[in-house]
Amino acid sequence: MCLGIPGEVIAIDEPAAGLTEGTVSFGGVKKRICLAYVPEVRRGDYVIVHAGFALSVIDPIRAREVFKTLEALDEIP
Repeated sequence: MCLGIPGEVIAIDEPAAGLTEGTVSFGGVKKRICLAYVPEVRRGDYVIVHAGFALSVIDPIRAREVFKTLEALDEIP
């Protein structure tokens, strides 16, 4: 089982040679992520990320639902 976390694409870098990468924000924590598997991604889109790779683009409403679920889990004693 793996856990994919949604994040917002805040920057996309044109590949000089190799794979497209970008910066993705996870609630303010910014990480460099490989975007090669989601060539349709645009700045402001939300992506599901696992192990440093964006695997799919998701709807912003769905991303917010995931954030709410994660917050609720954090509140469970």
